[in-house]
Parts: sequence; C-alpha cells; structure tokens
Amino acid sequence: MKHTGKRFFNYAMQFKRTILLSLLFLSIAAAAELTGPFIAKTMIDNHIIGIEQPWVEQQEGDVTYAGREFVRADRMEIDWSKSDEVNILQIGLNYYFVDGMIPFDGERSFHEGELMITRGDEQASYEASQMSQADIYLFFQQEIPYLFLLMGGYLLLIIISAFFHYYQSYWLQTSANRIIKKMREDVFAKVHELPVNYFDRLPTGKIVSRITNDTEAIRELYVRVLATFFTSIVYMIGIFIALFLLDSRLAFATLILVPILIIWMIVYRKFAGKYNRVIREKLSDINGRINENIQGMPIVQAFGREKEVSEEFEALNKEHFKYNNKMLTLNAMTSFNLINLFRNVAFVVLIWYFGGGSIGVGTVFSLGVVYAFVDYMNRLFEPVNGIVNQLAQLEEARIAGERVFSLIDEPGIALQEGHRPRFHGDVTFDNVSFAYEEDQYVLKNISFSAKKGETIAFVGHTGSGKSSIMNVLFRFYDHQIGKVTVDGIDIHNMTKQELREHMAIVLQDPFLFTGTIASNVSMNDPSITREQIMEALEKVGANDLLRTLPNGIDEEVKEKGSTLSAGQRQLISFARALVFDPAILILDEATANIDTETEEVIQRALAVVKEGRTTFVIAHRLSTIRQADNILVLNKGEIVEQGNHEQLMSLSGRYYHMYQLQKGAMRDSAS
Repeated sequence: MKHTGKRFFNYAMQFKRTILLSLLFLSIAAAAELTGPFIAKTMIDNHIIGIEQPWVEQQEGDVTYAGREFVRADRMEIDWSKSDEVNILQIGLNYYFVDGMIPFDGERSFHEGELMITRGDEQASYEASQMSQADIYLFFQQEIPYLFLLMGGYLLLIIISAFFHYYQSYWLQTSANRIIKKMREDVFAKVHELPVNYFDRLPTGKIVSRITNDTEAIRELYVRVLATFFTSIVYMIGIFIALFLLDSRLAFATLILVPILIIWMIVYRKFAGKYNRVIREKLSDINGRINENIQGMPIVQAFGREKEVSEEFEALNKEHFKYNNKMLTLNAMTSFNLINLFRNVAFVVLIWYFGGGSIGVGTVFSLGVVYAFVDYMNRLFEPVNGIVNQLAQLEEARIAGERVFSLIDEPGIALQEGHRPRFHGDVTFDNVSFAYEEDQYVLKNISFSAKKGETIAFVGHTGSGKSSIMNVLFRFYDHQIGKVTVDGIDIHNMTKQELREHMAIVLQDPFLFTGTIASNVSMNDPSITREQIMEALEKVGANDLLRTLPNGIDEEVKEKGSTLSAGQRQLISFARALVFDPAILILDEATANIDTETEEVIQRALAVVKEGRTTFVIAHRLSTIRQADNILVLNKGEIVEQGNHEQLMSLSGRYYHMYQLQKGAMRDSAS
C-alpha cells in the first residue's frame, strides 16, 4: 500500500484550487494580524514614550515650555553645535525635565531636585524639576494624531484579518468535505468491485465502520488538523520573521523550539500510532458486534442469551476504554504541561535578557521592543499548542487512513460499461471442479447442459454443492478446473457485469431494500416504467398484496422488508426478476420458507417467471420440481443421479428415498 500521507496529499490535490485559495487567504490574514505588535511597538516607542527622545531648543519649535521653544531631535536635522539638548524622563507616574544631555540610561531615581541614573558601575546625577500634567500634555499633544492614525490602521488590519479568516475557514472546510465525499464514494464503489469471498472474511459492521467512522476521522484531518497545522506553520514563520527583525540574537534562541517540536512529534507518533491502531480496530469490532446482535436479536431473546451477549460486548468495550485511557494519559503528559514548561522557560530568558540590561548582564531595549517581543512570544506558543493538541487527531486520522486505503487497495474488478446482447440461454458445465479453499474441492467433475426454456433442478443434502454451482455460474467465485459456457462462450471471456446483465436470482430469504415496493422491483433503474412494475406484480399474483396496502406500489418498505410477510417479500422478488426479463433465472430454494397456502400462489408465479427462460432451481421441497426437465442429485460435490422425476423414481436410488421421506413427513404433519 502506498504511503498514507502521500495518499492524503493526492486526494487533497484533486481540490487544490480551493485549498490553495484558502491558504492564500490564511497568509494574508496572518500577515495582517501579525502586524499588530509592530504597530503597538511604533505607538509605544515613537509616540507614547517617544517623549523621552532628546529635545532641542529652537527659535520656532513645536512645543512651548517655560518660555522656551522645543523640537524633538529625531524629527529634524539638528546642528548640535548650535543647539541645546534637554530631556524628559519618566520615573513611576511622574515626569522630570532635565536641562542637558544624558549620555546613558539605566535605573532611575529622584530625590530633592536631583535625578540619579545607575547602570552597573556607572552612575550620573542631573538637576531636574518635576513637571505637571498640563506641562506633559504640551509635549504629548502633537502625538495624538499619530496615535489615532496608527489605531485606525490597526483596526483596519483586524477587519481585513477577520474577513480573510472567514473565507479561509470556509474554503478549507468546503475542500475537506469535498475530499471526504470523494473518498467515501471511492470506498463505496470499491465495495461493489470486491469479490463475494471478501465479505465472507470481513463482517458487515467492520466494513460499515471503515466507510463511516474511519472516513469521518479523516474528515477531521482536513477540517481541523490541516487548518491548524497550516495556520500554525504560517503564524510561526511570520512570528520568527518578526522576531528576527526585532533582535536576531534572541530570535535564533527561539528557533530551538522547531527541533524540539519535531522530536516531540516523532516520540508521540511512536506511542500514539500503536494505541490508535488498537482503538480503531476495537471500535470496528464493536460496530461489527452491534450489527450482528441487532440482526440476531430475536434469536438472542428467544434463547435468553441477553446477559451473555452483554458480557461479550462489555469485554470489547472495556478493551476499547483501556486504550482510550492510555491515549488520554499520553496526551495529558505531552500537551499542556510541556507547553507551559517551555513557555515559562522562555519568559525567564526574556526577563533576564531584557531586564538584565540595567545591571550590565543584558542589553537595554526600548519598552516598545520589549512589548512586541513578549507579544510575539505569547503568539508563538499558540500555534505550538495548536500543533501539539492536534497530534492525537492526526494519528487517529493516519490510522483510519491506513484502514480505508487497505480496503481501497483490495484486489477487485472495476465495473465496466460493456454491453452484450441478450443471451439465448444455453448453459454448459464441462468437468467443472471448484474449491473455496485451496485443494478442498466442493464441486468435483460437474458436467451438464441446459437449453433455452428448460428447468434444471439441483437436490441434495446440506453441503452437497447445490449453492456452489450457482456461485460458479454467477461468477461470485471462479472455478479452478473445467469450463462453463453460456451460448458457447466461456464465462471467463466476458466481464462479470456482462454475464450478470441477463441473469436474475430469487433467494430463499429475499432481500428488500429500504424504499418503496416500486423501487425494490425496479432497483431504481430509470429505464423501467411504473406500468412495467405494475404488470410484473400482477403477473406474479401480487394483486391481493397491492390491494391491502394503502399506497399501492408506493408503500414504504422498511429495512429488509420487516413489515411484510415472507410470501409478500417473495412475490416482490419474483416481480423484480420478471421486470428485468433475464435469459437465465436462478431460484435458490425460493419456496423453502413459504407456507402451503402461499406456496400455491408462489408456484403460479414461478410458472410465469420461468416461461421462455433457462431456469435453475435449488430445491428444498422435492414436490416443487416434479415438472423439471432435468434433476441433478448431488452428494459431496458430485452428481450421483440425474434425470426427470419419473426416471429418478424408477431408479429407487437416493432421490427416491429423499422423496419418500419428505412425502411421509408431509403426511405425518397433515395428520
């Protein structure tokens, strides 16, 4: 089987336009959102604490204070030889005016008109005067338009980010739903291509689990995991770029998160993959057991096995619960706690790096840079946390994908559009031998011929090979030795669809689908009209059935036709066979479960259905095949007797004794 990740990627590429569009929108949204801390840094450094930039006295300044005119030094070209520098410094909530140059900054204090600045071993003192709020407002006033402009820009970026986030989420989820729709269609189509023996090996509930539960887990991969991983990667790239723009040395230190995250994912996958594989398998077993017990509920209740069945289910459920708890423990150990540990270590480094400048062990930064760095570090752990929290879902989807793709990769025969003209109906078995398991032949050297319009019956005890002949004829299984021809053409030289196109089967326990009587007769074939459905039902004698139903052929049919009697279900299956007008008809013990009164109706229906067709009958009641053209008596996979009813009775052999036993049993039951 191909690599699961590559298979996921190939499915995604079928809808790459919408996925790439959503990723483009995501990049735009992330860029708009990540601009925020830089705008905040500009507001803080340039306009809020920008007041602490050096000011120079000019004849025509921007600010008038104490009868003097001042201009911020960073907003004009200054001839320092002809200008006097002044500074405004903040300590706590108060501001102080220093009439002179300040060569370095550090820890500040003010006492009795003297402002002290200390940095490591360096210390300086300056005469300073405390400023009033009105004085400070004079210097802040010119910054207000800039602040409003930046806040308006930030608000616009938030709106842009929200807009693109909405459409990014919408298109990504739309793509995910389309991918899963396509995947489910592929899985369901594959189910129809699989040979019948596959369904013998795998319970129905397990197959249903792969089509529903496993594909739903994969849907979460594209909706949540894909969105989270792409969002997180885009955000992390953007944040690292921003950190490098702020300070390359500390940004390099934060890159250690990347290898830690990769190692983390490898270790997590090692354990989570093992646990998730068991969880998915146990969930599949649970679905299979539920399906089996619901279908067999009458038997369970009839034999009073409710307690035992519940205990068996509880054992499966307990195993599923145990491994779910192991996954919870693994997730608890490797998610929240470790993320918090890394976050706290990162902030300790930040405090040392930014705050240590005042004691000479770090670097002095502006408040805006500190704010932006802390903001970006907080944002950096959000995508890391998102990736870690989605690892469980990623592993669950990966294991579910393995199960789904293993089903898709099962060898099968693709449905083909080939069409073959209606068979004449001549069938020949020439020394056919067949085994379900290697060298354990259930059919041995079977040879017979059937002409158009003839009825061939097969009788024998259970396990004699009756149904196996039908399995070979329908190519549910392929025989190993000999040759089977229809109208002289080897059935291996035509596709299974071409072979079955002109064949029909009526089972001992007819299967009806949820829908209506009309949809069950026509099998939703648009080429079959309501008139043809009505005519087929009338021909098989289903008039009484239709009269008792308020909606006629539009009467709703529940699952498996549970609201109809066995005879009614059988009449519908006969009508189904008749409306498709097959050249070859197989009746698999079609009257075995029918009462004597209903059997008369069924026998009349049989006569109508068999007319002009080659008919093969697997007989349980020998009285129903007395008019067969040829009766084959089977024993342990071999034909031991054959002939019509009179010929076989005259032999006084196996058929004769079987007939006499049934006749006697019927006489005893009648008395």
